[in-house]
Amino acid sequence: MNRDSFTDQQIIDILSLRTVAVIGMSKHSSKAAHYVPKYLLDNGYDITPVNPNAEKILDISCYNSVSEIEGPVDIIDVFRPSEQVSTIIHECIEKKPKVIWLQEGIHDFESEELARNAGILVVFNRCMLAEHRRLL
Repeated sequence: MNRDSFTDQQIIDILSLRTVAVIGMSKHSSKAAHYVPKYLLDNGYDITPVNPNAEKILDISCYNSVSEIEGPVDIIDVFRPSEQVSTIIHECIEKKPKVIWLQEGIHDFESEELARNAGILVVFNRCMLAEHRRLL
């Protein structure tokens, strides 16, 4: 699978944004959807879990959906299967983040194009933890 065409400097600029909503954040510490946002939290990011099946993760209150989050979100980090991306991106467009970040293996070209047309940057098939470690 291809990935987006952002340069390292553009990814560094994106990683300088600090408010991250994590769709599909997991309660299970062995899953990437848990340890990636935990790493980000440990590195100064403001993390908001979005998981309708949990009340709290890492002692942070969870939201059922992005639309319930009060205040702005810089990055929406997505840990859901590619076939769910269309629904997720439509909801994310309403929240107006600066970036939608689709983790490794997640891609839906048509939905990503909708987000881009709404002025949202779309990173896909990259891991925020791996890119942070590599570049910062």
